[in-house]
Parts: sequence; structure tokens; C-alpha cells
Amino acid sequence: MSAPQPLLEVEDLVKHFPVKGGLFGREVDRVHAVNGVSFSLAQGETLGLVGESGCGKSTTGRCVLRLIEPTSGEVRLEGRSVTAMGRAELRAAARDMQIIFQDPYASLNPRMTVGAIIGEALVIHELAQTPAEHEARVVELLRTVGLHPDHARRYPHEFSGGQRQRIGIARALAVSPRLIVCDEPVSALDVSIQAQVINLLEDLQERFGLTYLFVAHDLSVVEHISDRIAVMYLGRIVEVAPARELYTSPQHPYSEALLSAVPIPDPSVRRKRIVLQGDVPSPIHPPSGCAFHTRCPYRKDPVCSSELPPLRDLGGGRQVACHLRG
Repeated sequence: MSAPQPLLEVEDLVKHFPVKGGLFGREVDRVHAVNGVSFSLAQGETLGLVGESGCGKSTTGRCVLRLIEPTSGEVRLEGRSVTAMGRAELRAAARDMQIIFQDPYASLNPRMTVGAIIGEALVIHELAQTPAEHEARVVELLRTVGLHPDHARRYPHEFSGGQRQRIGIARALAVSPRLIVCDEPVSALDVSIQAQVINLLEDLQERFGLTYLFVAHDLSVVEHISDRIAVMYLGRIVEVAPARELYTSPQHPYSEALLSAVPIPDPSVRRKRIVLQGDVPSPIHPPSGCAFHTRCPYRKDPVCSSELPPLRDLGGGRQVACHLRG
């Protein structure tokens, strides 16, 4: 029997942002934010996309939904090319693809009531036939995310950060999507609230069969919620592995360095700290060869500095882009 078709397929995704300068604002250079990213997501799976700030992970998530237009590459949802869709077709496809934004303080319109924010998508996609049906759906969504129906009449400034993020989750759920891009959904929240939101996302996934692309820089959060993890560095995916295997035996030197910085609750367990030398190279002028070779403690020239390593399959769901591993 053939394997089931993935829900989401991303192939060789590229996004470059122009850098303009001079008297006439001409393009003088380009920021290489995403450089040839490829991955797939099965129905009901969570893929964690991790890396330090500026590596392109949030840009990747937004290109998948075409909130940002990709420079090149292809995104397919159940075999349908999202990148080739016109405006009307993309608007219809938005029912299957939604996003939870990073900042719950900036992503909600302060002039709209919570009920209007959550119910806006119901109006746009004509999912409620009568005002009573519309109100009942908003109440149902509020209860689904752990809020009281009376909250529908309040405004965002009346809520805490955790409650606002629940409102953002309810808004994403309003159209019954299949794929949700979670763009660092807990990074702006207190640690005690982060666990509540993560548990809510897991419960919703089990209840509705949701598929998550979970973008984050906190590796402990990603480990808790993800089935697989993809590690990004300077616009490229350098390693993909099942969550538990990545944390126990990372294959890429950059993954090793990231994991060495994660605090361990047990003081009796000691982990060798890997301190990377130098700064992250500029995405305007990325290095030749392996982008990580300028900071890699294991680099071997000339291969590392001249040849781009492909993302090789190691078996067991593991992939790594390194000349010296695999």
C-alpha cells in the first residue's frame, strides 16, 4: 500500500527581501531570509520549527499561508498548489489554514469586542446563517478555549496575556481549519501561563485532529508538543528528527550547540556546554558552502567552506545537512 499523501508539502521555498537605498530607492541588495526550505506534514502531526532569532522560521510559516508572498518554491495543501492560487481560491483555502500570532497584545484589534474578533471569520466565510447561529458559535468557541461566554462583550485590553492568546486561538478555530501555523504562540507569556496554553493546544489537536507547524525558539517548549523537529540556521533546515531522538542524539553541530544551552532540572546531570565562536553571519551576504562553517567547531576545509551540504536522509525519519555526519 502507498503511504497517505501529506497534508502539507513545502518544496524548495525561498524568500528574499529587497534592501533599497540611494536617492531613488532602488534595490541594492537582498536579505536571504529563507533559502530552499523543504518539509512535509502529515494530518494530525506537529512539526516544531526551531532556531535562533532571524533564522527565517517565522517567515517560513507566513510564506506557507501566503501572508508573505514567497520568492520561489511551492507549497501544496493536500496536493493543491497554494502558491499558484488566485485571490478567490486562496481566500477559500484560508478555511483550511490559519495562524496563531506571537504577540497577543498586538494581534487583536483593540476597537473590536472579543465576540466581533472571533466572529469576523464567520461573517467573511458565511459560516453562520442567522445572528442566533453566529452568537451560538462564538459562545461555543469561547468555551472551547476555556473562556466565559460573557467575555464576548468585552474588549481585548480587559484581559491578561494568556486570556488574549486564548482569544487568538478561538479566532483561528472559528473556520474549523486543518492546519494551524503557531508563530511562537507562548514566547510573550509568563512561564506559568505557557504550560496552560501548550496543554490547551494539545487538547484541541486531539479533539479536532489539527495539524500544527509550531514555530519557536524555546527548545523545551518544542520538545513537549512536537512529534518531529526541524532545526533552522540562516534560512536553511540543517536537521530534521523525531523530537525525542533530536534531544538525545543530535546529529548536526548546530543542533548540539542549541541543546547544550537548554537548562536541565536535575542538578546531578551535567551537560557539556558548547559555546559557539563568532556571530551569526549576515543574511544579506550568507557564507559560501555550509552556512554554519564560520562557527562550526568540527569544520573541515575546503569542503565545508565551498560545498553546500544537501539534507541527507539517515533513515528513521532523520535528515541532516552536514558533510561530516551521516
